[in-house]
Amino acid sequence: MVKRDSPKGKRASLFMTCMVDMLYPETGWAVVDVLEYLKIEIDFPPEQTCCGQPGFNAGHRSASREVAIQFLRAFKDAEVIVTPSGSCAAMVYHEYPLLFADDRRWRDEALRAAANTWEFTDYLVEGLGIDDLQIRLPRRHTFAFQDACHGMRMLGLGASARTLLKHTGNAIVEELEEYDVCCGFGGLFSVKMADISGAMLERKINHIQACSAETIVCGDVSCMTHMNGGLARLQSAKRVRHIADVLAEGLPGRLT
Repeated sequence: MVKRDSPKGKRASLFMTCMVDMLYPETGWAVVDVLEYLKIEIDFPPEQTCCGQPGFNAGHRSASREVAIQFLRAFKDAEVIVTPSGSCAAMVYHEYPLLFADDRRWRDEALRAAANTWEFTDYLVEGLGIDDLQIRLPRRHTFAFQDACHGMRMLGLGASARTLLKHTGNAIVEELEEYDVCCGFGGLFSVKMADISGAMLERKINHIQACSAETIVCGDVSCMTHMNGGLARLQSAKRVRHIADVLAEGLPGRLT
């Protein structure tokens, strides 16, 4: 396991991921708004693309390395890499050292990126030691968490996001039954094993519908998309939101 360096006092380079960039730019701006509120110096390397996770998970290691090398080039000057995705953070932190273990040219760069990469909420709480953003939502609202598999199982995520939301004014945190069970997305799993994925999603949607919380919170937009698709097909009023979007709504003076 790679030992992560402290991110305190360092510029944060934002890795926004494919899905945030293409489908949820507002989530990217939410991350920016929170970090700027905290007066953290940030930048956005424009050469960034994908981290290489889809190819890696499909077993196409050579193709994955090519994509990952572009990531390493884009973030070669980054002091800290922050991403609103536990899945992509886990790819860089856990899989890059394996992907480049036998590559003398890129191995050190891969290890450096792994040591400097943080998921958004983990960066705030565990990295910077901030557990209370001193923010307040415009109105009282109830939330429950669905923990995305990669972030929870590979990075131990979950506590940081809950800590931040519990310290947010007007936010009431409740519990979703089987919050730690997969929603059925799993990237290519939902394509290759569509029937099993659909059954897992149905079970998850049933728990969401039965939950008293108005909104479900997640740390990965991929899982969020999968669950919201199921909710939309049922014409449910409930939705799943990214934690960054929820926190940003509580920032002073922010238009929602």
